[in-house]
Amino acid sequence: MFRFMLFLFILVPIIEIGVFIQVGDQLGLGTTLVIVIITAIIGVNLLKQQGFKAISDIQNNLNQGKIPALEIASGAQLLFAGGLLLTPGFVTDAIGFLLMIPAIRMSLAKLLISRINISTMGAKSANFESGSFYHSHSNSANFSNSTNSSNQGSVIEGEIVEEDQISSTNNKDPSNTNHSNQPL
Repeated sequence: MFRFMLFLFILVPIIEIGVFIQVGDQLGLGTTLVIVIITAIIGVNLLKQQGFKAISDIQNNLNQGKIPALEIASGAQLLFAGGLLLTPGFVTDAIGFLLMIPAIRMSLAKLLISRINISTMGAKSANFESGSFYHSHSNSANFSNSTNSSNQGSVIEGEIVEEDQISSTNNKDPSNTNHSNQPL
């Protein structure tokens, strides 16, 4: 992953410089700079509008008791698109504007979520291996979108007992030596 990021970090500026030179030759320096500034302004306004919509969608899903996975992934893509639009360049602007289209964002979010397997319950550490995100604790429950029966987690039922209820129960019966209900 590090090598890929390093490759992009070197390659993207080289491509942007080449495109700047080509556009500058065709339109002139002043026009090229004005276009870059205008795309940044349009990008910020689109980001603001789309960002508020993404936050609203996340809140609506949470209010309905749904996990807003697609909406959160879409919001993360909006942040990335905003960064691309603020970066001077035509290639980064093109990618940023593509990510501003909700249908493209949702398709990409579905693709990313389908490739990620998340387990969170009872885990002490998280690892990324073979294209799936998992926790290394064997008792973890699985919250995958998959319906595969091998991904089913354990359900442990219980009840919450407050400390003052436990102490009042134990104080009423002095012969009660069962302390299994007391907190650890």
